[in-house]
Amino acid sequence: MPKLPKLVKRLLLSLPTLLLVSMVVFSLLAVLPGDPVAAILGMEATPEAAAALRLKLGLDDPLLVQYGRWLWAVLHGDLGRSFIDNTPVAEALWQRLPVTIELAIGSFLVAVIIAVPAGILSAARPRGWANAIGTLIALFGMSVPHFWLGMLFIILFAVKLGWLPASGFVPLSVDWHANLIAMTMPMVVAGLRESAILMRMVRSSLLEVLNEDYIRTAFSKGLRDWQVVLGHALRNAMIPVVTASGLMVSGMLGGLVITESIFGIPGMGKMIVDAIFQRDYVTVQAGVLAATVMVVIVNLCVDLLYSVIDPRIAR
Repeated sequence: MPKLPKLVKRLLLSLPTLLLVSMVVFSLLAVLPGDPVAAILGMEATPEAAAALRLKLGLDDPLLVQYGRWLWAVLHGDLGRSFIDNTPVAEALWQRLPVTIELAIGSFLVAVIIAVPAGILSAARPRGWANAIGTLIALFGMSVPHFWLGMLFIILFAVKLGWLPASGFVPLSVDWHANLIAMTMPMVVAGLRESAILMRMVRSSLLEVLNEDYIRTAFSKGLRDWQVVLGHALRNAMIPVVTASGLMVSGMLGGLVITESIFGIPGMGKMIVDAIFQRDYVTVQAGVLAATVMVVIVNLCVDLLYSVIDPRIAR
């Protein structure tokens, strides 16, 4: 495990990243076309009403002043209020964030359950039927559009068979069984595509390790195939897989908006997209900042896993 000062240093290095992302997002939203005042009051609002609301929201201030005011409020735990319904953004974020995290973790687990065994079988038998089937499934998973697979699953499992609900969400704290039923299909749909990418990563990384000299030495000692693969090769093949997994989870935390939209899941991605269309800049800024914080946390976990897999990295 890495020493504490190294973890603290890693966390401190994340602060400039968060600051830079907040500046870029704030600046880009300010120069995008569209007026939040017009979005709130409508196109028929009088100039006096628009000017009064603009003054109230502080939109006439210089951009640097607006950014400094927003950053100071964020540092004090205030993410602002929505331009649309005046509700606290932190409250909305607190409701949506766990939903997206649950969907991302569930989708990643589906991907790992499919990808790791399939990748190991494909690498252990590169000229066998397992490799052919695994390669075919991987190509299918990467080629099929995400939204199309989701609609296909809804038609098959919800409309035709009636096994699972087509859409909707039940919070985990209210009814865990209903939550699991509602989230099964979205998790499988999102996880299938990611499993194809992860399986190819496991296969290629393991094939490279299996050609190392120490692996041939292990075979020459009379060890069985599964003992060599699971006991000697798999751990050394995991670092590229962990890297790909970290990127995958980071991408899902901010990119599951299509899955959330298809299955009617009230996640953070859908909240950000709705806020962009409504010119609700405060909500967009808070959502992007939350997504960035989660990506930083995932990268930190990946660094910790590096040290667990290969202790030489922590030295």
